[in-house]
Parts: sequence; C-alpha cells; structure tokens
Amino acid sequence: MTGKSNIDTQISDSDAINSGQYDRIVWLSLDDWEGGILKKIVVVFAVGFGIWHILTNIYLVEPGLWQNAIHFAGFAFLASVTFSPFGKKAGLRYAIIFDVVYGLLIAVAALWVAGAETGIYERTLAVTGQPWQFTLVDWTAGFLLIFAALDLSRRVSGWVIPILIITSMSYILFLGSYLPGVFRAASLPINDVLFRTLYNDEGMFGILATISSTNITLFMIFGGFLVASGASNFVIEISKVVAGRIRGGAAFVAVLSSALTGTISGSAIANTASTGVITIPLMKSNGFRAKFAAGVEAAASTGGQLMPPIMGAGAFVMASYTSIPYSTIVSVSIMPAILYFLSVAFIVRIEAVKHQVGDGVELQVNYGKLISGGLTFVLPLTVMIWLLMTGVTPSYAASWAIAALVVVSWSTSIAAKFIKNTSFEPVFMGPSKITEALLIGIKSSIMTGILLVAIGIMNNAIVTSGIGNGFSLMIAQWSQGSIVVAILLIGLASLVLGMGLPVTAAYIILAILTAPALAGILADTIIIEQLVEGISDPAKSTMFTLVDSPHAAKVAAGMAREDAIALMDAMPFELAITIRPLLVDPATQATFLLTAHLIIFWLSQDSNVTPPVCLAAFAAAGIAGSKPMETGFQAWKIAKGLYIVPLMFAYTPLISGEFIEVFQIGVFALFGIYAINALIQNYAEGPLNLILMSMLIAGGIGAFWPLNLTSNIGGAVLVSSVIIISSRALKKPLGTLC
Repeated sequence: MTGKSNIDTQISDSDAINSGQYDRIVWLSLDDWEGGILKKIVVVFAVGFGIWHILTNIYLVEPGLWQNAIHFAGFAFLASVTFSPFGKKAGLRYAIIFDVVYGLLIAVAALWVAGAETGIYERTLAVTGQPWQFTLVDWTAGFLLIFAALDLSRRVSGWVIPILIITSMSYILFLGSYLPGVFRAASLPINDVLFRTLYNDEGMFGILATISSTNITLFMIFGGFLVASGASNFVIEISKVVAGRIRGGAAFVAVLSSALTGTISGSAIANTASTGVITIPLMKSNGFRAKFAAGVEAAASTGGQLMPPIMGAGAFVMASYTSIPYSTIVSVSIMPAILYFLSVAFIVRIEAVKHQVGDGVELQVNYGKLISGGLTFVLPLTVMIWLLMTGVTPSYAASWAIAALVVVSWSTSIAAKFIKNTSFEPVFMGPSKITEALLIGIKSSIMTGILLVAIGIMNNAIVTSGIGNGFSLMIAQWSQGSIVVAILLIGLASLVLGMGLPVTAAYIILAILTAPALAGILADTIIIEQLVEGISDPAKSTMFTLVDSPHAAKVAAGMAREDAIALMDAMPFELAITIRPLLVDPATQATFLLTAHLIIFWLSQDSNVTPPVCLAAFAAAGIAGSKPMETGFQAWKIAKGLYIVPLMFAYTPLISGEFIEVFQIGVFALFGIYAINALIQNYAEGPLNLILMSMLIAGGIGAFWPLNLTSNIGGAVLVSSVIIISSRALKKPLGTLC
C-alpha cells in the first residue's frame, strides 16, 4: 500500500506541474519586467501570430516569399525578446529596449526584402551585363538578415550553425577557389551571393522556410491545442490501462505514453520533459533504478520523433526533398516505429524480470481524464489522418484538426453538464484556453522557425557550389560501395553534428550532403545485378566503355559478380549519376532516395541518447536525479533500435515491400530484436549460459534473414526456446537444463 500511495502522490504532483497557470506558459524571461506591459504585448503578438499561421494556410493567399518573410519576421522578433543575450542581470534593465528595437529592425528588413524583389529585377534588366543591382537599403536589409540569422541561431541553439553558415558563405565567396580536387569551387561576386541567399528556392526564404511556415508551425500549434485541451492526460491514463498490470508496468507506461506524445510534440526533449515528470517518478516508485528509468524515458521520447504522423518535422522535410507524398512517408514509417518501441519494451521486460521489480503495484487510472482526454485526442487525430489520406496538404489537415478539437471540447463540455460523474471534467476550449494553446504552439516553434531559415543560407551555398557532389563522392570512395560502411560513416557524422545541432537541423544537413551518395550506393546493387546478367541494349551498355576498367568490355555478355563490383568501383562519380537514371526505373530510384532519407533521419536521432552529448538523456537525468553520463549510456543501450532498423531499411524491403512482406519482416524481426536485447543484458526470462547465448545468436540471424520463411520460423523457434528454458532456470540450476 505504501508503494501505491507514493505513486499517487507523484501523479498528483506531476499533474500540478503540468496543469500550470497562464503565466507558466509565458516565457520566464518576460516575467520580471516592470509593469508587465511588454509581456502582455508579446503574448498578444504571439497569439495573433499563431492565428495568422492558421489563416495563411487556409484562406490567405500571400505569395510564398511574402509568407516566409512574415514567418521569419515574427519569429525573429519573438526570438530577440525571449532569448536575450543580456539575461536578467542587474544594471542591464534598458537592454530590453535594444532587444525590442533589434527584433523590429529584423522584421522590417525581412518585409523589405520580400517587397524589393521586383525592383531588383527591373534595375538589373535595365543595366545590361551587370550583376544584380541593389540599392543601399537593399544591401542594409540583406546584410542585417544574414547577421540576424547568425545571431538568433546562436541564441537558440549555440555556435555550431553560425560557424557552418560562415564557413559555407566563405566557401562560395573566396574559400572554394583555394581548395583542391572535388572541393574546388569558383568564387562568386558578393551581389550574386546576396541575391541567391535571399531569393533562391534553396535560400533563406525558400524550401526550408516554406516547410516551417506551412507545416511544422501548424503541427506545433496543433500539439499546443492537444496539450491545453487535456489530451496529454489521456496519453498517460490509456498507457496505465494497457500496461498498468504488467510486471514493471510503470516503464511500459513510459514507452506507450512517449509513443503517443510523439504525435503531439515531435520533439525528444519536449517529450521527455512533458511525460518524464510523470513516468520517471512512477518507474522509480515501481522499483526501477533511477538511471534506468531516465534512460527508458529518454529512449522512448526519442522514438516519439519517429512516430507517425508528425515525426518531428522529418516527414515534411523528406516530402519536400524527395517529392514523395507525405502520406507515403508516414505509412511506410508505421512498422519501423512499432519495431523501435517494442525494442524498448523488450529491454524493459528483461530489466523487470532480472531485478524482480514492479510486483504487486497497481497504477491508479483516472477514468474521467481517460474519457474526456480520449475524445479530444482521438477524434481530431482521426480527422487529420483522414484528411491526409485524401491527399490534402499537411497544413490544411492540421488546421482543420485544430478546428475539430475545439468543436469536440465544446461538445464534451456540454455533455458533461448532464453527466453526474464528477471525475468526467473535459476542458472547455474557450478564449483563455485557445490563447494558452496558441502560446504553447508558437513557443515550441521559435527554434525551428529560426533554424530552418538560417540553414537556408548554408543550403544555398551547398547547392550553388556543388560541394554536395564532393561529399557524395567522398562517401562513395570511403565506403567502397559497402552499404554498412556508408551507414557507419553517416552515423558518425550525425553523432558529431548532433552534439551541437537540434535533430532536425542535423538531419537536413546530412540529407543535403549524404543522401545522394547513399541512394546511389543502394541503386548500384541493382545495376550490379544487371551487369552480371548482361546489358544487351547498346544505348545503355556503350556508356560503360567510358570507364577505365578491363571489365567494361564484358558489359553486354555479363560478368562475374566480383568483376561487376570492380567495374562500379572504377566508375567516376559524374558518370555514375548519368548512368543510374538509365538503368534504374524512376519508381525504384524514388524508393532508394526515400530509404536513404529514412536511414539518415533515424541515425540523426542518436544524438538524443548517445554520449557525450545526449540532451534527452540529460533532461531525463535531471528529473530522475541520476548521473547524466550514466543515464546517457543507459539510454544508448535501450535505444539500439536506432541502429538496427536503419540496417533493415538497407537490406530488406521493409520500405518498398508489399504488405505481407513488410508484415513478415516486421514480425520475425521482433524475435531478432529480443535476442539482441537478451544478449546485451545476458538475461532473458532468466539467466543465460553459453548454449543459450549461442541459440540466441543463431535464432537472431534466422529471424532477421529477409523473406526466408524457413530461416525466420527456425529463428523464432530458437529464440522462443531460450525464453522458455531461461524462465525455468529461475526454479532450478542452469547447468541441469542443458
């Protein structure tokens, strides 16, 4: 009974923290300002800015440049006054005046640039043979925006992005002409660089800014409405219903709630902070070690980024870069997300059995919160998913999902008046709650809104210079055509970038630089098969004569696999990107590109849980009171699905297969994932010896073998046998069992 009361107390405390008051969601850096006038102005502006994001994606018809400029102008002002470099230090009271003026100047500069485009074209056309013609105001506004992108990205995320932006701009201005080999690039005049930075589709107000203004911010606002409406309570309560009576159920609650919360926040750190204050105390009261409880929460929250339909903005970026429909990306990500969360659940089960935790503890379910929160969670999400499946834009679907949530809250509030059950207390989304929801959404969008515009500067430099081809060639050469080596190189790069960048930013940069190389290596596997069989079409086989290799003459007749691999290795990068479209049909190429992006996106999540810098794990450690680095290593072990699933993307048709193939791969992979977890923990349902470990190794290999039903069944049988045998080992000496 004591354990149960402790859990109830923890829940009560956590609810008090999460419920909050109006001022709790207003930025703390604004709370201490005299009179609160500026705070009120910023709140009113943020609410209006949130409403504009909804309207501009449904009713308003601003041109894309104007929409993105307004988007950045608003977030630049908010970032300036809420991420002040002066803090709250004594003697700097008037520094806020600087922040306000600075933010307003950036906003005006952004709007000026949007309005100046036509004039620049007209002046340039009037002066034949001269570069882009900027006025003094154009130059001032352009340079202020670039400086602001550097400064504000530093304020919200540190020095890494500003350094990368400065390096990339230096590369196309002068640095590229001094570099050797494939990284050598011509220097461009400053007029050209400024115009491309401001107006190119790859620049500040181009593709990335559009993703932020039309999709990401809308989904963050939708998440704010879910939180403010009490839908987050449903996440916790339904998780208790599903997992509350299982051994170690509190940890399963963490896994389930983080999976569901991922559909709200799309952020590992936000996920950890919002659900962790409830689940980590629950797990500790349940008997789990503090560092393990924090590790589970960090790993599960990281999986929230992989959970459809939001996927932490990754799906939006992929859809823009690959031209593959958003609905396709979301649908192929369902099975991988299930595999990841079950991989976390398996290690929770093993930990609970190994340390005998969680016995005799029941988790109290608040059915009032379950019902009222469930309606505001399930119905709006259903509306959004249905709209997405009909082919409308994600921003349109998110906007109407918000409207559906408000209507549902009104309906349930009216119904509650006729229900005598006092625990059924739905949240009425009136003006104050709508204001709260908009503030939550806009606050959570500031960093992304700033970073995606800032990264546009770097994206433009990469595209303009062609350095992405150089990186692709480098990956191809270092990996020697090996998919595993290429994935390891990308994983290492993602870890290094993730030490200083948010996950979405790290993914975008890696996708720009390495996705073409990885997709090319995947496509080469098909081309090698064609070379082995022989290419009789002269229009296709003749191109291989340009390769300096003794095997080029054998293309038409076919060759040994080793010779085909050697021929592909000898092919120059420039020739390879010409030949691939001829030998691989467009649909298959699109699949390889999506596979490459998904691999990179999954690997980019590892910085949340991989030491030395693992912010989600550190956030969980702060809640659990455990040592940060030890928690990081626990989270890294628990989140091993981040490395297993990308390998499955590369070597199995988990993305491209028919439903029955995906189902077979996914179901049997669960046995392989369990085997890996048991081997790492040296424990299954009981202790392991060498024979049982050997069975797990063999069973794991068989379970993972793609689309080989005999091997899959054999592997599943071996792993199941180990589970049964090891459970008996708790009752009698292990040596007598084998």
